[in-house]
Amino acid sequence: MPFTANRQFKKSPRLLARAEGMFYWTADGRQLLDGTAGLWCVNAGHCRPKIVEAVRRQVGEMDFAPTFQMGHPIAFEFAARVAGVAPPGFSRVFFTNSGSESVDTALKIALAYHRAHGEAGRYRLIGRERGYHGVNFGGMAVGGIAANKKMFGPGVAGVDHIRHTHDLSRNSFSRGQPAHGAEFADELERLCALHDASSIAAVIVEPLAGSAGVLVPPAGYLERLREICSKHGILLIFDEVITGFGRLGKPFGSQRFGVMPDLFTSAKGLTNGTVPMGAVFIKDSIYEAFMQGPAGIELFHGYTYSGHPVACAAGIGTLDTYAEEGLLTRAASLEKHWEDAAHALKGTRHVIDIRNCGLIAGIELEPRRGAPGARGYEAFVKAFENGVLIRVTGDTIALSPPLIIEKPQIDRIFDTVRSVVTATP
Repeated sequence: MPFTANRQFKKSPRLLARAEGMFYWTADGRQLLDGTAGLWCVNAGHCRPKIVEAVRRQVGEMDFAPTFQMGHPIAFEFAARVAGVAPPGFSRVFFTNSGSESVDTALKIALAYHRAHGEAGRYRLIGRERGYHGVNFGGMAVGGIAANKKMFGPGVAGVDHIRHTHDLSRNSFSRGQPAHGAEFADELERLCALHDASSIAAVIVEPLAGSAGVLVPPAGYLERLREICSKHGILLIFDEVITGFGRLGKPFGSQRFGVMPDLFTSAKGLTNGTVPMGAVFIKDSIYEAFMQGPAGIELFHGYTYSGHPVACAAGIGTLDTYAEEGLLTRAASLEKHWEDAAHALKGTRHVIDIRNCGLIAGIELEPRRGAPGARGYEAFVKAFENGVLIRVTGDTIALSPPLIIEKPQIDRIFDTVRSVVTATP
């Protein structure tokens, strides 16, 4: 099983059998309030009618169509629709099947762009400590979580990392963006001097790091990163697999923070998690660079299931649901209540930090001596037993509910977190 302690799980399985709206039901019939949008992805809630019907209709009409040297209308329809909610200047989309594939695709596009632009010497890729960019070899290499890398050898060459932005001593219990840490972006200048900026193709970061434990960017940090990349001709890639599609109160994190990348990745909320799919959004000027070469295939890259018709149908149903219910901006109206509920946990036993932005919150627990991660895992199990699904990464509880959540459900999530954390030794 993925990212699972298999032997531990088999001793006490947690099986989900059904879902609707804000809830899961277990195989034995217990209802669970979903505090994690599945796995950061079910932004519109579970089993939404328009998405279900769109998938059902498409399966009956055309189940699969190849996209190498041919196409099908629904892929172009979905590309146009999804580009319509992206920031201006990002009208080109490349479809993948997951966030991991989106990251590797974005990295390859960045490398190929520089070659097409006459700068083939730009081959280095820069990630960030504690970054998560999926589990394929490219994303694993630029990622900065040691446990995801240590078993798999040296990986991709030519990769380096800037430091993470977490600064507990200065920024604990910040509401929204922390005040301190913009200067951490200057680490990129050090790597430019070390490696020669002309060898660096791209920098990839999450606007808000989710899987590392909800690390919100310090005020001014992303702006400084953008400035340095522009100065040295380095492409800036945002990994928006988690922050995309309304999670932060805007369609994308770049719009929330007011900083535009050159490419950005997406997945998860793209189809509401209904059918696996990812996408890379590409600045128009980058796309045009590929169209200036000799006739023939411009980018030797793609997947059997790129632009899968059933996934595209799910995506269109998802966009329809988002639009009809105002879900791409709804988090903004709930953010203050969410923030207050999260920070009401300050002073709770074991809680050493609380971080929030949009409808995301991280509650960091003091690790148990000699057993890091144990306290977080026990809180996860206790919450499950008490009818609320939460996610933990190490000793940080990460919360990201469906965007259809109501205020009483927000209160229930944080009341349950308080109860289980207090009861955890």
